[in-house]
Amino acid sequence: MELILTGTGSPLPDANRAGPSTLVKAGDTHILVDAGRGVVMRMAGAGSLPGLLAGVLITHLHSDHICALNDVITTHWVMSQGNATLSIYGPAGTAEFVDRQLHALEPDIGYRMEHHDVLTNPPQVHVTELTPGDSFAVGGVQIATAATEHAPVRPTIGFRLEHDGSTAALVGDTVPCDGVDELARNADVYVQTVIRRDLVEIIPISMMQDILDYHSDVVEAAQTAERVGAKRLALTHMVPAPTPATYPEWVALVAEHYSGEVIIGDDLTTVTV
Repeated sequence: MELILTGTGSPLPDANRAGPSTLVKAGDTHILVDAGRGVVMRMAGAGSLPGLLAGVLITHLHSDHICALNDVITTHWVMSQGNATLSIYGPAGTAEFVDRQLHALEPDIGYRMEHHDVLTNPPQVHVTELTPGDSFAVGGVQIATAATEHAPVRPTIGFRLEHDGSTAALVGDTVPCDGVDELARNADVYVQTVIRRDLVEIIPISMMQDILDYHSDVVEAAQTAERVGAKRLALTHMVPAPTPATYPEWVALVAEHYSGEVIIGDDLTTVTV
């Protein structure tokens, strides 16, 4: 199983980091987790495209994690010539969001159907709204879910993917909680969105201070990884985004609390488990 960090950015625009997303390749099964800005271009860079997706998993409905879902839907539709259904899994509210996206795309859908004879139907999308604790399979990948904590965003969920004896936890935006511990326990890789509390606290902008209470600090992520016995910790959605020159500083902070391997995510960083 390969995890490719197709977007390691945050809501803050960054020329080098697309919006939050991770592509999972398990044999011939491709699964996308979240769909932040630029995801389709990063998928191409990762050797995949929406037409190859077996499913899309959504952790929560914050815009930075879903703003390119319409691109995924449209590109999947066009690439399959309208003959395939895109399966999307997410928390309550996902179906309404997807429906509104399809309504927003109605002019484009009409233009393309008028222009291309092979497109006889609008995009076919099947949405499954999940309750924490649900489990299901996408292709040969077994997926478990648990509740995460990103209040006031509710509900939010994380995922644990298992394939051929390998496990990966992708939990999205959350503070440490029982659900994260459950998903990441003994995982081969635990992917966590993080902030640097020490750096955010000195940014004199009130909206930046607001993010302190609903994201895992890098130290908290390290402590979680150590507590649950995760073999590797991959950091993504880092705020403020580090430069390569400061990566050792981030790694050193983690190493004070975690004895496993630390991965600082750049876009298209690949982790094989």
